[in-house]
Formats: sequence, structure tokens, C-alpha cells
Amino acid sequence: MVRSMYSGVAGMKAHQTRMDVIGNNIANVNTYGFKSSRATFRDMYYQSVRGAAAATTNRGGINPSSVGYGASISSVDLLMGQSTMTPTGNPLDVAITGEGFLQVMDNDGNIFYTKAGMLDIDAAGNLIDSNGYFVLGTSGNPLGVAPGSNKIQFSIPSVSQKAGGYAGSINGKAFTITAGNPTKEGNVNFNFSLATDLPLHKRAEAVLDGTGNITVRLNSNEVFANMADLTDAVNDAITEANKGAQHPAGSFTLDMDPDFANLTGAQLVDDNFGYVKGSVTVGSGMFGGFGFVSVGDKFSSSGAITYSMEQTVPDVGDTFEEYLTITAVVDGKTYSAQIKKSQMASAGSVLLKNEDIGADKDDTITLTYPKYDAVIGTNNGGDGTHATPYTWADAAGTAAASVPSKDLGLGGSSFKLTGGTVGGPQTIKDLTGIAIGSDGTINASHAELGNLVIGRIDLATFDNPKGLVQSGNSYFAWSQNSGEPGIAIPGEHGTGALKGSALEMSNVDLSQEFSDMITTQRGFQANSRLITVSDTMLEELINLKR
Repeated sequence: MVRSMYSGVAGMKAHQTRMDVIGNNIANVNTYGFKSSRATFRDMYYQSVRGAAAATTNRGGINPSSVGYGASISSVDLLMGQSTMTPTGNPLDVAITGEGFLQVMDNDGNIFYTKAGMLDIDAAGNLIDSNGYFVLGTSGNPLGVAPGSNKIQFSIPSVSQKAGGYAGSINGKAFTITAGNPTKEGNVNFNFSLATDLPLHKRAEAVLDGTGNITVRLNSNEVFANMADLTDAVNDAITEANKGAQHPAGSFTLDMDPDFANLTGAQLVDDNFGYVKGSVTVGSGMFGGFGFVSVGDKFSSSGAITYSMEQTVPDVGDTFEEYLTITAVVDGKTYSAQIKKSQMASAGSVLLKNEDIGADKDDTITLTYPKYDAVIGTNNGGDGTHATPYTWADAAGTAAASVPSKDLGLGGSSFKLTGGTVGGPQTIKDLTGIAIGSDGTINASHAELGNLVIGRIDLATFDNPKGLVQSGNSYFAWSQNSGEPGIAIPGEHGTGALKGSALEMSNVDLSQEFSDMITTQRGFQANSRLITVSDTMLEELINLKR
């Protein structure tokens, strides 16, 4: 009877321990990298009531009889199954998509192993986890380097001094702007605009907005001899805008190849890269209302110009329509066009083309014309009739050639100076991006140095990962039954690859835990009932004395 009470007590203790394991699992249902456990029972020792006896020729055998003393915890096993991944958006978070553990080391040099990949970088450039333990692997470029268990430190090369600058082209000319001092303040945006409100002899005005933008307004009426002259005007304007102090980037140098000569502020800023049209001066009364409109881009003649017009009338039996031939002669070059009578039913314009062979071929002069009757009436006595064709040559003037535009086009673009740096040692704050690859390689971006390979996170594997010792803080420690750790590059030798910006969730199965909780509660309840019944039986035994 006493044994039944002992069995009840042992059973209650065992079920209480199992409930403790279940409670720990449920408490860590949202702990990254957590691995759940399970408790298993075993029966305890027995008291022999009767021994076994072998069978004889005249008697059968007798089985042994024993009474047990309850149950106890057999083991608390780790369940190392893979759990799901959750994206975090943090580039320093990593999850292992298979076997293997991250290696971390505390301040005393003890190495632990974990599935929780919440990583960070300390002020000294060490890769650490959320508890401040050093993450282990290989530092520097890991190409060809065997996996290891060393601290991973961000070592960034020094950068040489460099002044900010811009290099490009404008209107087919190489154009550069360079800051004078090696400093980040030289990484500015240069803009040019035209100023029509500046007084005479004030060549330029600068506006500094405090955010790295410099706008230089050039006086449209001032003439700049060359790029060196423009550079002086620009730096004077910037110094004036900076309250008399030189810009932190120093003096800026503007250069162009080939250089320009004697351009106005308007020509420096404007971006008409075609031709400046020529012009023609013609006396009044040309052909009873013809007038000049424009010349073509290639019009290179300059000097006297003479216009003439010839009327062509069909004879009896001819099939062509009456027409006028318009001719202009400039410096011995002939421009001509024909206009039919029907085409002059209303006023319009006509293109005279240069048919000569040479650089001016296909150049043009454009004229306006009135109605046909107005031309004939004006030049033939006003009655509009005639017996034979007439020729008129009564218009003369001067011509100015079309010339290529001198516009430089500074106002058509924004010039961004880049690359300026004071140089010297670089730190984590100088990196513009950090990423961890599937093979554990840590890459970082630097504005001057480009892509840098910082190191590699290496993983540890064990022959029996269930033999690891849980140490708290999502850490596991080596034990004699886990086997020695094997170090491998992620994705090799049976290890899983790393997944950046993600973490492994807890592998706790709540549905299983709740089911186990119910059976554990009922088991505990049954064992407690066993003690109650045993106590009642003892009470009955004591009452026999009465």
C-alpha cells in the first residue's frame, strides 16, 4: 500500500517535469532559432514478490512476480528539425537553410553554437550577435581560404585624397570642372543660368543654397575672353556669395578643349547649337509684292544680291501651264524656282534652291509671293494683258551669310562633381551597403573603393547535434556525445546555405504541445488520485483498531 503512494509521487514528479518541458517550449514559440524538447518516461526499479521457477516433469513453470515503484523521466531530447524562415528586411540577419550552426565566442573565449542569426557590427568593426558575442569565420577576402573559427572584423582600406570633379562634353567639346581642395565639400552640383538684370561690369553672380548646389548667373551682355577668364569670374562670384570667404572646396577650375574665344554670357549659357541665320536686304517694289523670309543654314554668300523674274507663256498647241521663274544671284551663285499660275491663285511662299555643285549645294532662300494677277498687273501696265512674255529685273539688295552658332550651352545641363574625399582610414560609417551571400561571404559597398569583400561566416556541424548542451540565450555548447565540431563553408559538406535578411523561426509545434499538455495534465491528475486512494485505504486500516 505504501508502494502505491510512492508510485503516485514518482508519477506526479515525472509529469510535472514533462509539464515544465512543455511550458518552456510554449514560452519560446516565437524565439528565433529555438529548438524544442520532449520529455520521455521510463519505469523505475521493482521489488520482487516471487521468483521464477523452471518447469519439471510433474509441475509447470512459475513466472516471476514484481511490484514497481512508479515512473521517472528517462530523457529530455532536443528536436533539431528545421523550421520556417521569416523575412526581416535587415541585411545583417541570416538564417541557415539546412544543417549547421553559427559559431560565436564570448569574452572569455568560450565558443557556442546557435541558429539565431541576429547579427550586427560594433564600433570596433567586429561582427557580433544580439548578445554581443563575436561571430566566427574568416576575415578578409575568403577566396581559397579554408573555413575557420576566427573573429570577423570589418577591415576597410584607406582612401587617398581626391578633389571632386566633373568630366563630360558640351556641344562636342570636352568640358571639366575640378574643385581645388580634396574634401567631400567638393561634391557639388554646378548650374549655369542667364542673368539679364545684372548691372554693367558685374560679370557673374552665384547662389549657394547650403545643400551642395551652386548656381552661377552669367551677365548676358558681358564678354568672356576664354575659359580661364570665365573661371576667374565664377570663383569671384562664389566667394562673394560665401560672404567673402573661399568655398570649402577651394577654387574651382573650369577647362574646355578646344577653348572658346570672346563669348558673351548669353552665348555661354544658351544651347542653340545650329546656325545663326543670315539676312537679306531688298529694296521696295520687288515683283509687285514679293518679299524676303529667310535663308538656309548653309547660306554662305554675303554681298550684293539681284532678283529677277521671267514669265513663260505657252504657245498655241503647248500643253504646259503659264509659270514664272524667280532667280536670285549672290556672288555669282544662282538660286531659282518656278511657280505655276494656278499655284499663285492665292498668296504663299516659295523656296529658291541653289543648284550649284559645292559646299552651298541645296542651300535656300525663301520668298513670299502675292496673287498672280497682282504681279502681272503691277509689272505690265496694270491691264494684265500682253502679247509676248516679259522679264523683270528690278530688285537688288545685300545679303549676310548664315554662320554656325557660337552658343556653348552651359545652361542646358547640371554638372555634378563627384569623388571628392579627404582620404585617410575608413570606418563602418563610410560603407553604403552590406550584404551576406548564400556562401557566407560578406560584401560591402564603398563610394570610392567600390565593392569590398569583408569576410565569410563559416558554420559548425556535429555528428550528433542532439547531443549538444542547451546553454540559454539560444546557444548550444559542445558535449562529449555531440562529437567535435566540423567547420565548413555554408552550402558545403552537408551544411545549409545562408539566407540573408531572414531568420529561422522556433520549431515549436503548438498543436503538439497542447495535445501533450492535456495528456500530461490527465497523467498528473491520475497519479494524484492514486495517492488519495492509498491514503483512504490506510485510514481504513487504522480504523480497524476501533
